[in-house]
Amino acid sequence: MAKAPETETPRKKGNAAQIAVYGLLALLVLGLGGFGIQDFGGRIAHIGSVGDRDIRTDDYARALKRQIDQVSEQFGQPANMAMLTAFGLDQQVLQGLINRVAIDNEAARIGLSVGDEAVAQEVQSMGSFQGLDGKFDNAAYREVLARDGRTVVQFEDGLREDLARSLLQGAITGGFAAPEPMTETLYQWVGERRGFSLLQLTEADLTTPLPAPTEAELRAFHEANIAQFTKPEAKRITYVALLPEMISADIAVDEAALREEYDKRIAEFVQPERRLVERLVFPDDAAAAAAKARIDAGGSFEDEVTTRGVRLEDIDLGDVGRDELGAAGDAVFALTEPSVVGPFASDFGPALFRMNGVLGAQEISFDEAREQLAGEAQLDAARRDIAGRIEAVDDALAGGATLAELQTGQGMQLGTFDYVTGAQNDEPIAGYEDFRTVADAVTEDSYPEVIRLADGGIAALQLDAVVPPAPIPFEDARTDVEAAWRADALQKALSARAIEVKSAIEGGAAIGTFGIVNVTPEIAREGFIEGTPPSVVAAAFALDEGGLRVIEEAGFVGILQLDRIIPAATEGEDATAIRAALAAQIEQAIAQDAFTAYTNALSSVPGTVQIDQQAVAAVQANFN
Repeated sequence: MAKAPETETPRKKGNAAQIAVYGLLALLVLGLGGFGIQDFGGRIAHIGSVGDRDIRTDDYARALKRQIDQVSEQFGQPANMAMLTAFGLDQQVLQGLINRVAIDNEAARIGLSVGDEAVAQEVQSMGSFQGLDGKFDNAAYREVLARDGRTVVQFEDGLREDLARSLLQGAITGGFAAPEPMTETLYQWVGERRGFSLLQLTEADLTTPLPAPTEAELRAFHEANIAQFTKPEAKRITYVALLPEMISADIAVDEAALREEYDKRIAEFVQPERRLVERLVFPDDAAAAAAKARIDAGGSFEDEVTTRGVRLEDIDLGDVGRDELGAAGDAVFALTEPSVVGPFASDFGPALFRMNGVLGAQEISFDEAREQLAGEAQLDAARRDIAGRIEAVDDALAGGATLAELQTGQGMQLGTFDYVTGAQNDEPIAGYEDFRTVADAVTEDSYPEVIRLADGGIAALQLDAVVPPAPIPFEDARTDVEAAWRADALQKALSARAIEVKSAIEGGAAIGTFGIVNVTPEIAREGFIEGTPPSVVAAAFALDEGGLRVIEEAGFVGILQLDRIIPAATEGEDATAIRAALAAQIEQAIAQDAFTAYTNALSSVPGTVQIDQQAVAAVQANFN
């Protein structure tokens, strides 16, 4: 690499930073090695070209791998090529690569490049190639590239292309200005506020009570809404588990060890009186004294916190002892109710101290703490016991032992239940995330393996069968059917009542004559009213002043009346800041559109883009 450091730092075997880098790289190599990236380098070097530039196979494979990883993370389950194709993401990946290579080709055509010094500076700034001292490590740099199957020249050529591409993109996207009329129109839309009144109707607002359902109505409702009363598909799982609490009670405890543990944790069981305190630091004594004077004159501590540009959580010391407060200790502990004292010297400068609460002294004797200490000791011993059994359970499973045999041979608990992915399962073992992860992925071809649980327990499971969705008989679902019928009937009755009330208001009646009205004097488009659906605010911004609308959502029926429309403020710091932010977003959007149009133009010239579909298919086949 041009202008890279000439002296190579000897690589130490125990260099933690290098080990971390190599570990991350190993994961990358394993991830890419699975789809034969080394073979691509020998057999299929590229999948196509744009002008004079090849679209490298390795680049396409890595882009696909990144996209698959993103989809896997988004959906919480392993993704494959079929999923990418179903969502059209395979074409997005390919087009993105075509656009990138088109820019590279154009940069080369016009002679745009960067010098060796710029490449060297970029390499030396990369954290992946830095040692523990934060400086560039030449040995690690070369070793990382070697493990990735790339030479220094290949890596730096690619980096040079990236930098040149960034320069060209900057030239294309720079210099755009947001049209003032567009900015102002968006500002008026964003800055507008609405004030409205909302009457939420409840069962108490009905003119006649809901009738009790007949047997025939319930059965008809059950049949008409059978999907609501159907058990979802489930996995019938048999499992064995050994949890610490299953064996902890039978473990003997050492009284001497318990007393030693009590003495070691004496500060936990014997605590002197403490205070809940906040400390507000000032730059000098005069500023602190002036703030204290304002508080004494009726000002608030919160106002002083805001003036200092900090938050209450930033100055919260929690519960502290007298000695922890230094010079302020005596004054703070002399208070018997919340108050502010100071200024006193602190490690960070003169400060005011607000005492918010008194925590009385606490003294728990050994006899009082013994049950807690014994329980903790027994659970800890149980975890060690279980850890010692893992190898034996592993060997038994590898040797073909059944879960029932593990119950007998290892004293594990055996159970069977229907597991529903993503749903609330009543079986306690399903409360463990590690168990659910395995249960979600298990198939009939899976072999039971030891599952290590977060609390030190272990489990193993097998899939007995997939239980298809099945309707719940009316007799078994009767309680749920009656509740659902009533909720449905109430929603319909409230909707009908809302139409009546709306008509009355339109006829001249005041909205307040029909119940308690919640008035929102002013709210922004992105605002939210607690206890109401988002459609309430959306409706307020869709109405003309004085307009009415019935709001109907699941479990909510109300009438909204728009009281006033408040235009966006024309002046002020907030108005200036919002306009500036909108202008920046508009400029960014215009620049992105210009860049997209530019890259599309480069790649749309007839004969410019050549794609080898067989090579593309060969790469994709490795991700199926």
